[in-house]
Amino acid sequence: MSAVVSLELVFDAASDAAVRREWDAMIAADLPSQARHTGESNRPHITLLVRPELAPPDLAALAADLPLALTLGAPLLFGAGRSRVIARSVIPSTALLAFHARVHELAGAGDDAVHTRPGEWTAHVTLARRVPLDRVGEALAVLSDAGEGELAVTATGVRHWDSGSKTVTDLLPRGTLE
Repeated sequence: MSAVVSLELVFDAASDAAVRREWDAMIAADLPSQARHTGESNRPHITLLVRPELAPPDLAALAADLPLALTLGAPLLFGAGRSRVIARSVIPSTALLAFHARVHELAGAGDDAVHTRPGEWTAHVTLARRVPLDRVGEALAVLSDAGEGELAVTATGVRHWDSGSKTVTDLLPRGTLE
């Protein structure tokens, strides 16, 4: 997929700041970090759905399910070749998995990226992309030294990201930082 759209679960201000502290720790160690992406739309999130096209769906039925208490767990590595993506795992809960399935139901059928389909989804929050293999150990040590361990976070909204037009649309009223 080249240009894609996604639906993303976003956090309250305290949770957003906690993830950004990890981004900043990576920067301080001169490692790749999501903090280096200075676009206005860049913020910590959990991707719920990715497909080539999707008009912003009506997710009002999910408003009562927010805020959603979540726990970020151990780091995950994704990718192949000479670099990796480092992300925080999101410990699955019944509420999170039900929310994810409901998002897909409300969005309707589509050509979803396999890694975002219910039953195949690995919920995560990206910390850094393109981490060279020879620096992965260093990056994991930096995150360990940051001392967060498991991290309680609160998801407060869902946004629609269109990579082609570079636009973000908040779909639930609590999608903006408080």
